[in-house]
Formats: sequence, C-alpha cells, structure tokens
Amino acid sequence: PRHWQWGGCSEDIRYGEKYSRDFVDVKEDKESDEGIMNLHNNEAGRRAVRGRMQRVCKCHGMSGSCSVRVCWRRLPQLRLVGDALATRYEGASHVKIVERKKGKNIRKLRPIHADMKKPNKTDLVYLEDSPDYCEPNDELGILGTRGRTCNRTSAGLDGCRLLCCGRGYQTRVRDHEVKCRC
Repeated sequence: PRHWQWGGCSEDIRYGEKYSRDFVDVKEDKESDEGIMNLHNNEAGRRAVRGRMQRVCKCHGMSGSCSVRVCWRRLPQLRLVGDALATRYEGASHVKIVERKKGKNIRKLRPIHADMKKPNKTDLVYLEDSPDYCEPNDELGILGTRGRTCNRTSAGLDGCRLLCCGRGYQTRVRDHEVKCRC
C-alpha cells in the first residue's frame, strides 16, 4: 500500500513571517491611519505567500515502486506571489478608519461606502486615491507626462498607451547615422 509522510526540509514559513513582522511591521505607527493600513497590507502580503506554498513530493522504493512518498512544502515562485498581489492591487478596497468603543478605543478599517463589503485579511486597502500623474501638480511635485518620449511598441511603463494617458501621441521618425569601421 502506498503512503506518504512529511519529511525533507520544508521552508520555514513561520520564521519568515515572524522576521517580516519584526523587520517591517515594527516601523509602523500602530495608532496612525497610515500605520493601520500598512500593517493590514503587510499581513495580506504574508498571506499571499502562505496561501501559495506548494507541496512537493518525492517517491522512494525499490525500482521506482513509490512505496514511500516523502512530501514537504516549498515557497512559491516570487512571480506567482507578485502576480497575485498585482491582481489584489487592481481590486484594492478604498477604506477609512473608524473608532469602535468597547471599553477601549479600537480603530478598524471599514469601507469608505457603507454598501461595499468589508475588506478581508487578504485584500489590499488604501485610504486615499492616488493623484493623477498624467497632469502636472506643483503642490505634489508631479511633473505630468506631456511631452515625454514614449515607446510605441512597449506594453510597459514607457509605452505610449500608458504614458500618454489616453491623449494620443505623435510619431516622429528619426534617422540616426553611425560611422562604421568599414
């Protein structure tokens, strides 16, 4: 009969989580609105890693019979966690901090609009909308994107679709002569 057992060297997720709390969370002001938001998002990041841990198994036995299968847990690839967090970022919850008085003041994250669902521990949250980076804003030191050179074929941050903010763009063809050692 086949059976399996935990073995090998599982990656110590608990140590990583503790280390991240000691290293990252300790810097946050647990009383400030921004600190409460950051602590929530830090925990969501840890849960994104924990929830994607992978079980890896290896068979042992005479001539590949797999009479004993040893399994352990491995950290997910960073790309997998990053993609999951990017998706969470796109659907982040707009929240506010509310004071709840049950003997002592407790500050909680709640949706900015009462008809929206309360964020769970895996959701990313934000307190303020991001500024418009397309238009100049001297007060915030934002230069805007007008007049910038963009890459027509790029889907990245330097791509015209993103950088031009839907305003359209002009294409200029440049000839660049280089002296060769012929």
